[in-house]
Amino acid sequence: MKIFAARKLSYPRRTVRLVRDAVEVVARPGYSVSVVRCADDHTGWSAAEVSAGHRMVLVRRGRFRRRVRGVVADADPTAAYLVEAGDEERFAHPAGGDVCTSVDFAAELWRRLAGEKPTPSTVYVDGALELAHRRVAASAADPDYALAEQLLVLMGGALTQAAQVPTPASPGHADDRALVARAREAIVAADPAAAGLFPLAESLGVSPYRLSRAFPREVGVSLTRYRNRVRVGRALERLEAGEEELAVLAADLGFADQAHLTRTVREHAGAPPGVVRRLLAR
Repeated sequence: MKIFAARKLSYPRRTVRLVRDAVEVVARPGYSVSVVRCADDHTGWSAAEVSAGHRMVLVRRGRFRRRVRGVVADADPTAAYLVEAGDEERFAHPAGGDVCTSVDFAAELWRRLAGEKPTPSTVYVDGALELAHRRVAASAADPDYALAEQLLVLMGGALTQAAQVPTPASPGHADDRALVARAREAIVAADPAAAGLFPLAESLGVSPYRLSRAFPREVGVSLTRYRNRVRVGRALERLEAGEEELAVLAADLGFADQAHLTRTVREHAGAPPGVVRRLLAR
């Protein structure tokens, strides 16, 4: 993978130290792709940053919070976000650092892809979108065709998801929104309390009925599907790294057996594990 440019951005605050490493891996007329690594020592909100352009940001690893357009939403591998020029953003990192893919678009190309209507600030990322995200990185050697095609899949899928289902930033009951955010955090962090619906609800201090009803209203998918979506994300990461022992992978991720893993990955990502591994080969 050829690196065209690298830059380190440090933003000193009175009480916040926020350091970002941004490596631009592809630069073409109309768009660029960067891998952004963020490390910090704060849980509070950063100073406001006004976006100078349009971009799509997807999380590869870690999680953080973002406030924009008056809405607070968690960003993690299941929740990407789209940024319009002029958006004022603030960030908090209660879970530490993270690694993201940032795709910056020229205004004309952005409007061709996204249209003239305002874009949603947060988009649910299903298994198929995460696979497309990982394929963008795997296609960096051919930025003019292979990577460009994957960007179209990624942007089209993100806009389709936004049109069909609510996102974690959708308007809703504030108490339920906070409850679902805590449930998502526990599942993404592999908290032992998230091993089942009943222990998760007990750890959150609510009835399982309330949690089960609130989750699809806020996220657009059931708790069961979301939990499997997170496990599929972990499987994609292992497969991208070259994991070949599917029985071991199934056991590590808590699937009943290899067949259960294969069915779930195919259902969420659109391809079985063996095919996914080949698609993500660099």
